[in-house]
Amino acid sequence: MDAAYVFAVAFRLDPDEATVDPDRFETTLEIPASEPDAEGWLFFRDRLWRGEIGDEPSFRELASDRLGVEVVAADFRELRTDRDHLDALRSAIADDLDRFNAESVDEVLHKYLGSSIHVREE
Repeated sequence: MDAAYVFAVAFRLDPDEATVDPDRFETTLEIPASEPDAEGWLFFRDRLWRGEIGDEPSFRELASDRLGVEVVAADFRELRTDRDHLDALRSAIADDLDRFNAESVDEVLHKYLGSSIHVREE
């Protein structure tokens, strides 16, 4: 199984003993998705809402820690996944629908990921 949460992030460089121009750069950040039911598998629930970052300041801090630079902007792009991971995710959600306060797996996926799921066939 292979899946990652994909974000567009912008970061700023502000070196103490030099100047840089430009001082802002943009890149793509991929955070590997944990396998369903493994520690960290609820990343989508804890960080996303309707295909957007739910708490951007908190996410920028997380991204800054991962990248080692000050992240000044971030946007969620997609859950990039293979079919096996998506099927396992759907199954894990179905096993505990009450946790998500939803009536169906599709409702949960839309509630947190919007329409931002990209299934890649291998």
